[in-house]
Parts: sequence; C-alpha cells; structure tokens
Amino acid sequence: MQKSSSPAVAGVRSQARRALGAAAVAGVAGLALAPAAFAADAVDAPVATAPGAADVQEVSGVAVDARKATDMQSGKYTAPLVDTPRSITVISSQIIEQTAATSLQDILRTSPGITFGAGEGGQPLADRPFIRGQSSGNNIFVDGIRDTGGQTREVFNLEQVEVIKGPDSVYSGRGSGGGSINLSTKSPKTSNFLRGSAAIGTDNYYRGTADGNYAFGENAALRLNLMVTEGDTPGRDSVDFKRWGIAPSLAFGIDTATQLTFSYYHLDTDQDPDYGIPLVTKRGTAANSWGPTSPDGRTKPASGILDVSRDAYYGLDRDWMKTKADIATIAVRHEINDDFSVRQAFRYGKTLNDYFVTNPGDGGVAQFVAGEWWMKRGTKSRWNETTTIAFVSDVSGKFNLGSIENSFNAGFELGREQNDNASYTFYTASGSSCPVGFTGAGTGDCTRLYAPNPSDAWSGTINRGPASQSKTKTAAIYAFDTLKLTEKLLLNVGVRYDDYSTKGYNAASTNTNGVITSVSYTNVPKTSWDFVNYQIGLNYKPTASSSIYGSFATSSTPPTIAAGDQNGSGGIGSGSLSTKVLDPEDTTSYELGAKWNLFGDQLALSGAVFRTERKNAQILVGPAATDFAQVGETRVQGVELGVSGKITPKWQVFGGYTYMDSELVRGAVTVTTTGTGSNAVTTVTPHLNTGDPLANTPKNTFSLFTTYRVLRPLTIGGGAYYVSKTFGGNQGGAGGGGNGIYIPSYTRYDAFASYQVNDKVDLQLNVQNLTDERYILRTNGVHHADPAPARQTMLTLNVRY
Repeated sequence: MQKSSSPAVAGVRSQARRALGAAAVAGVAGLALAPAAFAADAVDAPVATAPGAADVQEVSGVAVDARKATDMQSGKYTAPLVDTPRSITVISSQIIEQTAATSLQDILRTSPGITFGAGEGGQPLADRPFIRGQSSGNNIFVDGIRDTGGQTREVFNLEQVEVIKGPDSVYSGRGSGGGSINLSTKSPKTSNFLRGSAAIGTDNYYRGTADGNYAFGENAALRLNLMVTEGDTPGRDSVDFKRWGIAPSLAFGIDTATQLTFSYYHLDTDQDPDYGIPLVTKRGTAANSWGPTSPDGRTKPASGILDVSRDAYYGLDRDWMKTKADIATIAVRHEINDDFSVRQAFRYGKTLNDYFVTNPGDGGVAQFVAGEWWMKRGTKSRWNETTTIAFVSDVSGKFNLGSIENSFNAGFELGREQNDNASYTFYTASGSSCPVGFTGAGTGDCTRLYAPNPSDAWSGTINRGPASQSKTKTAAIYAFDTLKLTEKLLLNVGVRYDDYSTKGYNAASTNTNGVITSVSYTNVPKTSWDFVNYQIGLNYKPTASSSIYGSFATSSTPPTIAAGDQNGSGGIGSGSLSTKVLDPEDTTSYELGAKWNLFGDQLALSGAVFRTERKNAQILVGPAATDFAQVGETRVQGVELGVSGKITPKWQVFGGYTYMDSELVRGAVTVTTTGTGSNAVTTVTPHLNTGDPLANTPKNTFSLFTTYRVLRPLTIGGGAYYVSKTFGGNQGGAGGGGNGIYIPSYTRYDAFASYQVNDKVDLQLNVQNLTDERYILRTNGVHHADPAPARQTMLTLNVRY
C-alpha cells in the first residue's frame, strides 16, 4: 500500500519512493534538486510532474535527497505551496552546496528581503536575521521546533531552509512578527550511500564533510553527518575560526505505517570575536573633530562609519568566543489509514554562547595626542546557557464535508526554556600604555584609532559574574484547514491559542580588581500572557500549476522578547507603566500575490505585494519623563518577486527582488524646556525619528544565482547580490541616537564552476566576493560596524559511493 505523503514533524518522514518531481516548487523562490555533486548526471534527465512526486531520486545507484519545495517539515501546511496563500522561500541543498554556504548568513544572502543585525539587542555575536524589517533571531526552528539560545548555526546537516515571510504566529507562536526560518535536517534513507567533500582555500581555509547512510533490515537505517573546518576571515587577518560537528540519526519503520526516529546534533565552535570597526562618534561631535579645522584634516564620512582599514582589528589575544549546541530529538509518526496520521516529537536541547570581546565603541571618545588619534578599548561579554524541552503532537488528514474537500492539521505544543545569563568582570593589571597627555583613561589598554595593534600585550583578571535566570513556559493549541470550495477556489484558514509565561531572578555583583566581592539576587515575579492569532487566505487557480491569492495574518510578540531576541523575565513597563504588565506587540499583514509553474513545472515564478503593521510598542508620549503608553507603531510595505528552476534543461536560476518601504509611524516624543522658574516653557514635539525608515530594512534587495551547463562535465555560473542603503540603530534617518548612521549600498558578485571527473568524483570552484568589494555587512548605529569578508577562493573535491 502506498503511504500518505503528508509532511512530517521534527524530521520524521514516511513516504514511498516514487518518481522525482523537480520543480513543483509552488511559486516560491526555492528549488530542491539533487546536490551539486550529482547535478551533472541529472541535468538532462526528464522531469516527472505527476501529483505526489516524492523526495528521493536514484543517481548512479545512490539515493539522493531531493525534497520538493512542496515538502515543508510541518503538517500545518495543509496544501502544496502553490496553494498556500503567503510568501515562502525554500532554499534547497543544491543552492547551499553550489554557493559554498557554511553559515545561516551565507544561506539567507540568497533570499532577498532578509538582512542581519549587528551585535546588540538580545543576541550579540549570534545569528540575528531581520525579515521584512523585524528582528527574527528568536524565530528560528529546526524541523519545526523552536531553536532557542544565542547560536551561530552550521549547514553540514541541512537538507533545505524554509523562510516564511510576514507575521506567522499562527504557525510558530510568539514573536514571529516578521516571519520565521525553519532548518530542515537530513534524515535516514533506505539505501546505502557514502559521500563526502574536502575543501581548501585562501585565508588558510579548509573544510571536510562526510555523509553516510547505512540501511539494515528492510526499513531501518543509520545516517551520520560529520564536519570539521578552520580558517581566517578574509580581509580580517586577525580573526580566525574553527568548528566541528557531528549529527547521527537512526530510523526504524521507514516507508511503513509507523516510523520512529532518533537524532542528535552537536556543534562546537572556537573563534576570535569581532566587533568590527568604530563609528564616527568615536571622535565625538565637536566642530573641530572633523573637516578643515580638525587636527588631521579628515572629512567626516557621510555614512557615519569610520574610514579605517578593512582589516583594522581592535581585539586582543585575551578575547574569545566559544559556542556549543547539543540537541536530541525523538519523533514518531503513525499512519492510521490512507487519510489520517498522527505525529509526536520530543526534544531536549542545550546551547552555550560564551564570549569576551573588545568593543571599539565603548571605551569613550578618542583623543588627539602626539599627532595621532588614540582610543581606550572597551569590552562586552556574555555567558549564556539555554536549556530547552519541547513536545509537539498533532493529527493530519483529509475528509469531505458534503461536496467540500478538507485537508486539516490540528495539535498542541508544550515548551520550557531556561536562560542563564552572566557577564564577566575584568581588571587590567598591565596593558598597552596610553600616550602622555591622554586624560581619563585609567591604566593601560589604549591603541591607535586608525592603526590598532591586536598584538598589544595585556595581563589582568577576568572572572565570570553571577548568572541571572529566566524560565519560560509555553502551551499552545492550533488547527489548520484547506477547504476546496470548487475546482478553482480554495480557502485556507488557521487559528492558534498560546499561553506564555516567564519568571526568574536578576543577579547583581560588586567586584574589586575583577574579583567578585558580593552577590545579590532580586526575584522577578511571574508574568503571563495569552493570545490568539489567525490567518485566512483565498486562492483562485487559473490552472492546476498556478494561483492568485489574498491573505491576512497576525502575530503577537510578548514584551520579554519585543526589544531583543533573547527571552527575559519581567515584561513590566516604564514610567507610568512601571506597575503594569505590558501587552504583547501586535503585527498584522495583508498580502496579494500570484504563483506560476512553467515549462512542465520546471520553472517557478512568484510575485506578491504586502503591507505589515506593528503596533503596541511602549513609547514616551508626554512632557513628563514618566509619561509612557503602548502606542508605538511601524509599517513596512512593498513588493517581492521570486524565480527558481530551469529556463532550459541546461540553465538554472534562483533568486528574487524585494522592495520595502518602511516607516516609523509613531515614535516617542521629544521634550524640551526653555527658561527657568515662572518663565519656563515646556515643548512637546514628535520625535525626530517619526517618519524615518526602519533599521536593517533596505529599500531594495536583489539576488540571483545561476548556472549553465556548457559541456556535459562542465557547469559554470555565479551570483549577484545587491543591497541598497540601510540604516542602523533603532530606526533610520536620524536613527541610532540621532547620528544617522547607515550602510552604503553595495553589489557583490560570486563565481562558480564544477567539473565532473567521473560518476563518483567532481571538482567545484567558488570565488566569493569576486571583485573584492569593500562593503559593510551590518551596523547597530551606536557602537560599531562590521566589514564584510574580502575575496576568497575555495576548491572542493566531492566524492560519492
């Protein structure tokens, strides 16, 4: 009996092996074909487009994952993506491998409309993606389960990445105002195979991966993925990294009515932390700091980012950044019959983000002494351990209600997260001396502003302080249904109820010369919220391979994560709201779009217009310093286009364009007082930021990665990526504390070539940042800006058996 092909939860899949359906990507900017190592064999093969095409193909006798973009990890998607009324981008393993991506940031560069925030908010020195102008670092999932904690994620165990754009709390729960990201991991298969890669490159780069699958019995298999890598950051000679990871998974009952899967993931990283380069505020704002009257005659850069060398590194050997992730999952899926199935998944995870970093923006304003600008080094640190327990259970199926066909999913989720956060205290016994005439610097730890020396000597004491703790509990129930009203009209609905609570304690300490002398703890009372989110969408299908849709969706962000990405205790307001538990911030989205699959479902096109509004933020509204209200509001509206698939049998494309018009609709007021006594006059005016574009929200982003098979063994291609002017800080314009810091627009090009030596070996060449473009990747608009990597060349040997 052929088993149901409804998607799985938490990495559990139970599907019969059928013909490959290559590009039924449902109008999203994603294509799941064979990995790069196998692409040359399959590029000219006929494409099966029959309904229900599966996720496995045979290439040279090896079973290769090739999940379609219609395969989402969660059963909450009750229709193929061509019939799902919202923007979803699926980035396949082929794109991950061909672009030589090794991090989440590398992967998401291929999806326009996504940027990364700098090291502020709740997750400094961790993944902080922004989707449609909203921070989404807390909205990252692995196989449909929230992946908490400050992390820098790897790709060696990923099959595909799914980006859901727009408010999606109905799918993901709290805090998904801009969207969410699901990392789909590799799972055991019923055929034996072994493949691996070895890469070397400039900047002391090397990387090795192995992926082996051993099938035993008729329906059981063990899969093991390994990775080790090391290198320097191109253009940042003092910044190096090394990582290793292991990901075994064991499955029983593959392609049967009941499948049980055990999986484990471990990642260990050790690298030099990098807080980039300073902003112009490091030199102060006085008139004689810049221009013809300044001591060095330099002109103030318009962007507000200091014009130092790209490899200027302000850290020292004392600095470190180490992360660990250990995640174990047990998942089971049982098919009751052809129409109904149930799934459960249990996960235990622990992550650690541990760093001590020099921040070039926190050491005070630089001083011009002895003919040079000198600065005092500042520091930031964190020790953050996050422990997560989660359980998910749902039922999926289909039934007829009269003449209306229904495809549904309903279930519940339970979760418990514990965050322990501490910082380090330090004392400088001796360090790089400040020059004679440098005032207020204390003992040592000075460097030149324009020529920092990372080899400066330093000795002293560094001790970890006491940890504050927050415990968060969540419980949710949800239901989704796609109703086939007619052959051409589909109604998609979903609703979710969340109960979210947090409590904990804050720790404070005093120290003498970096040694903790006393510790105090303050309990934070339990605060809780409950909220309902929903979506509704209508699809009209001109043809079986196209759709035109309209949708409305909502999201709720509790105040403990509204200001950053790391869950925290509290949720109490400020000033006049200091005794009130704040309401969640609310986000709503309107979207109209269309999706087309062309050329026998080998090319997918998509287009959408959207408007996202976020309300209920706490802001200052009156003349008194205590006059706060939850009336802050932002808006992002725009257009998104996507393309994915084959234009011809030899020419593949993947990319898109996003236009975002963002605005701070209502921000805090500015209060000024002139005169004294009875002559005092208080004036309340709208904040200068009102009307400005939002931070990390460029107006235009474009990406295109394309390959062409010149000869049977030879494929060439490359990528082009454009990001327009992007503001830092809390918003744009005069944002980031009123200094107007922004990232100038940039265009980056990559190059790709692969050569198939034989049916088991191929070579792949990647040149990242081909023209060695110097550009800024991100800035928080207050402390620092992060230069992007320089040009790097990598050669990879891929083998398979």
